[in-house]
Amino acid sequence: MSVTAGGEPTTAPSPGGPRDRLDGKVALVTGASRGIGLAIAADLLARGASVTITARKPDVLHTAAEGLGAPDRVLAHPGNAGDAEARAAAVAGTVERFGRLDVLVNNTGVNPVYGPLMQADLGAVSKIFDVNVVAALGFLQQAHAAWMGEHGGSVVNIASVAGLRSTRAIAAYGASKAALIRLTEELAAELGPRIRVNAVAPAIVRTRFAEALYTADEQGVADGYPLKRLGDPADVAALVGFLCTDAASWITGETVRIDGGTLAAG
Repeated sequence: MSVTAGGEPTTAPSPGGPRDRLDGKVALVTGASRGIGLAIAADLLARGASVTITARKPDVLHTAAEGLGAPDRVLAHPGNAGDAEARAAAVAGTVERFGRLDVLVNNTGVNPVYGPLMQADLGAVSKIFDVNVVAALGFLQQAHAAWMGEHGGSVVNIASVAGLRSTRAIAAYGASKAALIRLTEELAAELGPRIRVNAVAPAIVRTRFAEALYTADEQGVADGYPLKRLGDPADVAALVGFLCTDAASWITGETVRIDGGTLAAG
């Protein structure tokens, strides 16, 4: 027990204590067959949660689930995030298998459009917003109806620094992530106090999804970051895991940058 400057008692839990754990909780992570999503699933498992992972390709997803090494606490549920029926089935399957759903991580994202918006195919732009924004809301609507609306929970949306600053190179993707950041704020205001909703905004992370942004000159890209390296999936996963725990119980409506200092550098 410690005392604040105003004389009020406060408890200061030790780092790595029970407030950092998710024992007995159940999470659903979308787009989790590889990269950031798979790293998030591994982090949540390490904190004690049971986890459902989703992705489009069944074989890749089941291989990922096996690699997590906790068959009694992992459910692989293939499905396209852009399909409303697939979203409903993933949530229903999670509650049926584990009996609850406390954590939702909306990680699924697509980016089929590069370059100027004036030449962008509008069908592709529509797909970006449907998967990156509408599907995130759709998953939460299902989770809310199935469990969180009555019991509470925590939601983390995976945004991007491209949603905070113009990139020109991935403009449609950035616009969708800006919409996801705004959606996060609206949902946090609407769903508090029982459900917390936050987002994280990574810069370039070394994943297959982002390869086109760094493979031509990885060190040159990294040199533009004050920390002189690109992100690893585990970097993002650790932040997401924290936001899902009681250690973050007074944080909602936030978008936390995790960018190696790139936005601070201008």
